[in-house]
Amino acid sequence: MNLTIVIKIIGVILFLYFLIVFYIYLKQRSLLYIPNIDNYDDEPLIINAKEIFIQNSEGNDLRSLFFEHPTPTKNTLLMLHGNAGPIENRFYKINKLAKYNQNILLISWRSYSGNKGEPHEQGLYDDALSAIKWLQNNAISIEDIVIYGESLGTAISIEVSQNKPFKGIILEAPFTSMIDAAKYHYPYLPVSLMLKDKYLSKDKIHNLISPIFIMHAKGDDIVPFWMGEKMFDLANEPKKKYFIDEDKHLVTYDKVLMDHMDKFYNLLNINE
Repeated sequence: MNLTIVIKIIGVILFLYFLIVFYIYLKQRSLLYIPNIDNYDDEPLIINAKEIFIQNSEGNDLRSLFFEHPTPTKNTLLMLHGNAGPIENRFYKINKLAKYNQNILLISWRSYSGNKGEPHEQGLYDDALSAIKWLQNNAISIEDIVIYGESLGTAISIEVSQNKPFKGIILEAPFTSMIDAAKYHYPYLPVSLMLKDKYLSKDKIHNLISPIFIMHAKGDDIVPFWMGEKMFDLANEPKKKYFIDEDKHLVTYDKVLMDHMDKFYNLLNINE
């Protein structure tokens, strides 16, 4: 094979590579944010929660659910879900978490659960801050709020919690950064240069001043387990962890998990 043919082959390969890079660059947000997938076993809502709409700074309504505990309390769990599916996919969690003496606010992101808008990093931060503002307008202070972040929601939880005295923070399947996660899934791409939404959680978690509970499945093939370990190591005390031998992304809500959750809620002085 002469040099001219070799150069042409290399040129074709490079052209195809840059074509792939360009395509993924353009489509990256549609790969990251997946509002219309329904990949959970749907469980009906068994608690008396009402549908509300929280307006973000762009004037779009965010479909949300608010559960007011039968015993009046200021303690409130704010759940920030992951990158896939509607809020209905999280009913099985809030059904279990309603046993604690707390209200629960479950919000959905812009473009999720029928909401208007396009998702992006700063936009989702704004959605979360809008939910916190809604709680504050309803006489619930920062010190009363436990923030629960699920997968992508962990990065948003960390961002909005920096240097603020929240009552507690729960992180399920946290990742170190979206750059690290993208490198894991697309090792052949220059993701550091391509990514629009970087979610640099590992650079922020040291700014959290609230008790932290981190959960992660060791067989997670979406957010690798080492990321959860790393985030736990970087977190300030007091902190607790629940690392389970499961081959799934999100942990199973069984008795073992709830026993660990009980210990964390005891740390927060929130009873059943």
